[in-house]
Formats: sequence, structure tokens, C-alpha cells
Amino acid sequence: MFIYITLLATISSLARAATYNSVDELPSLDWDFLVVGGGTAGSVIASRLSEDSRFNVLVIEAGPTNEDALLSIVPGLQARLAHTAYDWNYTTVNIPGYNNRSINYQRGYILGGSSSVNGMVFTRGAASDYDRWARVTGDPGWSWDKLQPYIKRHEKFQPPVDNHNITGQYDPTVHSSTGMVPTSVSGFQHPSVDPFTLMVTQQLGGEFKYNLDFNSGMPLGIGWLQATIGHDGTRSSAATSYLTPQIQARNNLHVVLNTFVTRILETPSQGRGGLNIRTVEIHTQSGPPITMTASKEVILAAGAIGSPRILMSSGIGDRNDLKALGIPVILHNPSVGRNFSDHPSLNNVTFALKKPVDVGPWVNLDSDPELQALALELWQTNRTGPFTALVPYDLFGWVRVPDSVFRDSGFEDPSSGPTAANIEMLIGAPTGVAWETRLRLSSPASRGYVALRSSDPLDPPLINPNYFSHPFDIVGMREAVKAAKRFVSAPVLKDNIIQMNPPWANASTEDEIDQVIRNTAVTAWHASGTAKMSPKNVDWGVVDPDLRVKGVKGLRVIDASIMPYIPCAHTQTAVYFIAERGADLVREVWH
Repeated sequence: MFIYITLLATISSLARAATYNSVDELPSLDWDFLVVGGGTAGSVIASRLSEDSRFNVLVIEAGPTNEDALLSIVPGLQARLAHTAYDWNYTTVNIPGYNNRSINYQRGYILGGSSSVNGMVFTRGAASDYDRWARVTGDPGWSWDKLQPYIKRHEKFQPPVDNHNITGQYDPTVHSSTGMVPTSVSGFQHPSVDPFTLMVTQQLGGEFKYNLDFNSGMPLGIGWLQATIGHDGTRSSAATSYLTPQIQARNNLHVVLNTFVTRILETPSQGRGGLNIRTVEIHTQSGPPITMTASKEVILAAGAIGSPRILMSSGIGDRNDLKALGIPVILHNPSVGRNFSDHPSLNNVTFALKKPVDVGPWVNLDSDPELQALALELWQTNRTGPFTALVPYDLFGWVRVPDSVFRDSGFEDPSSGPTAANIEMLIGAPTGVAWETRLRLSSPASRGYVALRSSDPLDPPLINPNYFSHPFDIVGMREAVKAAKRFVSAPVLKDNIIQMNPPWANASTEDEIDQVIRNTAVTAWHASGTAKMSPKNVDWGVVDPDLRVKGVKGLRVIDASIMPYIPCAHTQTAVYFIAERGADLVREVWH
């Protein structure tokens, strides 16, 4: 314990060199770039831009520091981060497709953003996901092949914390060990469970074939989980990776915390024609708002909820919506806040076992305080035990909705192509008494929105993911449940399966299954798409392929909101290489 506390204290003292708790503490400098949001993308952008000593870069982060945030640092404590000081604590509107339920929508309110609070799953998606981005934006730079330098630049693949032999659990040729974000396969695996899953890949093959590495751009099949957890058994976030003490010690990089940007403002053009926005407005607790201006660019990196909120509060959005709230319109763009995409999820698809699987002494970890204390002690003293990982699942599956479903239903496939997944499956038996598959619709057709609640920028926005608003998606999620049933039909499992557990046990018709889905589905918290990219010369979309806000000079958006389509993957990985390429696009202009 003493070693652990001393280490944190040392890191904290080093990292304070260029980090401030309020704008009052900032030095008087001329800022070249103002980065709004110190999350996954913002941390990357600031780190890369400040590599050039000519640029003064300021990151403006609404949340607190990630230092000493044990709930964030320890992978196994991730589930406790919701509804804490590190969460924006958003709630959606009542969602019609979820039978008018509202759900909590966790977002990282902390340096590192959602990379500091997410589930740490490291998946890239299909190569065709990014080829589709390139196609719809008209920019080949967003294709899978052209993104490879950025994909490799951000990753630092390492041996897992338990040093087990990972030969055959990943493909080293598709990974980088020289990047920024430590990643690995799980360092706390489940040897009494995993052989069953691997045997299914042999017995059934086909859609459940073994995939050596689903981060190759070809994700279909069953493969080993990879996560943003490095060899030291701690969470790898954008803050821990791109804003290290050494990087924050740069005299041209500054980070101000606990600072909320309300709006962006038009800046006197100084000979630059058109709408010029390089000024941010910052809320203060005790006085009027203050403003700060960048000499080069303002970069919005506030995420798929925060970035459109700031744009709309500033008068950039649909003119009718803004006028209805009394917000002066400076640029009519009805695409702002639209195209919200996320992965609807089911976490309750379980099958009762006749004979329990012995999953070891940690089976009651979620409910036993003594086991939790022991797990934390093991993590603190020597980085061992179950808290070095998050989920009690070591293997993932990515599968397609059968072609016959598209033929019979008449729906078009919303995925990016035949090598992209429609469905994600997390596979295991964490309790030992039931076989579990957590399911996600990884290529949804439904689109939602983020909108303003009022003209007050401090009001939380209206969030409507609009799950199942497109009729294919309920069909797709129903097919996910069928895929789970096919998986447990393998000879190695089927004789030990009694039945599906409630609420599925009594759902036999399609209508009954659909109602269970609508009543129990949740979210993957993969918000994206609300400031989507489009070609330069079209009147739809929010940013061009260089991530400049259309119709505005001096302003870019670089975060998950720019995705025109959500990839069939956990979105943090795509955000890392969006930010890496985005930083290069900025540097190309100001080199």
C-alpha cells in the first residue's frame, strides 16, 4: 500500500506543472489553439499540436483531474463510476423504441473524458467501415488503408499483466508496440470457462469460427478480448497516455480543469472574410462569463453530446429550433445534433446450467465486500487478481444477420459490407450457474438527436438515441438473441443447458421477444455522429473531410461526433485515430 500511495503522489507532483484548476490561475499567454474538451480526442490533439514548440495550446476541460481517481485507474472498479463526480450524469428523453423508458447516459466528466470511465474494450471494427467513410466524404484519407499510420501511431500493445503466453490469442502483425495507448489481451482469464467457447468455434465453425484477431479489419468470428489495459494492470486513457507528466511539462501545453465552455463567439475578422469563430465563452461561478481567443483555431472536442450542444448554444444549428428558444442564429445548419448513432444492447441473455461451472473463488466478487477488499489489496500490492480486468468475459463474437433475413424482410443491410458485423456477443459464464451472452446491435439503422432544452447553455441537453426507430433494428436485435441460442446449441454446451432464464423463458413468439427487448435493452454508451462529416461542396453535414465546420473559419470539430456512420466496434478506438489524423490536418495548415 505504501508503494502505491507514494507512486501516486509522485505522479501528481510531476503532472501539476501545466495543469490549473481555474482560468484565474492561467498565465497570460497568446493562445494559438484552444481545445474545448480534454477527453479522448482533445487529449490527443493537444498532445500532438504541442509537439511543435511554436504553438501555445490550451485544453479547456469541464471536469476534474484524473489523478488519484481510483475508480478510474483500477479496471475492476469501472462499474462504480456512474453517478459520481466523474460522470456528466445525463439522462435521455423517454425513448419510444424502449417502450418510453428513459435511461442513464454516462459520459466522462474528467480529464481523459469517456476514455477515463468507459469499459476499456479495444476494437477497431471492419475495414469497410472506414472505406465507407472515405466514400461518403469523398476523401480517401479516411479509408482503412490510409488510416493505418494513425491506427498504429496510437497503440502500444504490451504483454498482459499476468505475463501468460498470448501466442495464438492475437496477431502481432496488425498491432503496434510503439504508440501511445497501452493495450493487451485480458490479464485475468477464466480457464474453466474459455475452453467451452473455444470448443464451440471448432464444433460449429461458420459464423462462430475462431478469429485470431478481430482488430485486423476482418472482425467476424470469435476472438480474444483486447482492452486498453497495459502491462501494469491499470486503465490506459487518453489522459494517462497523451497527457503524461513528461508531456504536460512542455511549456507550451496548458490544461485548465473545472472550466465549462458555454459558447463559441464570432471573432473580429482582421481581414478574413466570412464567419470567423476563434473565441470561446467560459462560465464563471461568481461573475460574468469571460472570453478567450485563439490566434489560429478553436477545436471542439467535447464529444458527441458536448460539441453539438456548444454549436447550437452559439447559434449554429437549425434556424427554426434556435429561434424557438430565442437563440440568435449565426449559421443555419440543420445537420447539427442530428444523426445520433449508438449500439443498443442486451445484458440479460442467460441460459441456466444443469451443472454449474467452477469459476473459482471470485464468483461472488460483485456482491461480497470482503472479496472486493481483497481484490483491491491484490491490485494495489502487486497488480494481480480480478481487478486487473473489467469484464468477466475473455472472448468476444462478431456475427452477421443471416442474408435470408434481409431477403425476406426487404430491409437493406445497414452495415458497411459483408465483412462487417451486425451483432456483437460477449461470451462467458461469470456466475458459474448460467451461460451468458451480452448482445449489441453493432451496425444499427436508427438515428437520434441531441437538442437544446433551453437557451441556457448550462441546461443539460435533450438526448434521444431513438433506438429501434428504424424497423430493421428490432429485427436485428431479435436475430442477436437467435444467434445466442445457436451458440449454446453446440454439443459442448447444449446438454448442460436447461433453458433461457427470465425474462426470456416465457417469450416464444416474435412479438413477445420484441417486447422483452424493448423493455430491457440498454445502451453501450457509444454516442457518435452528431456533427457528421460530408463532402466539401454539399449543403448537408456539419464538418468537411478536413473537420472544418462548414461555413465557418477558425473552427473545427474533432471527436466522435464527426463519424458519418458508427463503426461495428467500441468507439473509443476510432476516436483515437480520428484525433491523430485530425491533429495532422491542423498541422498541415499551420506548419
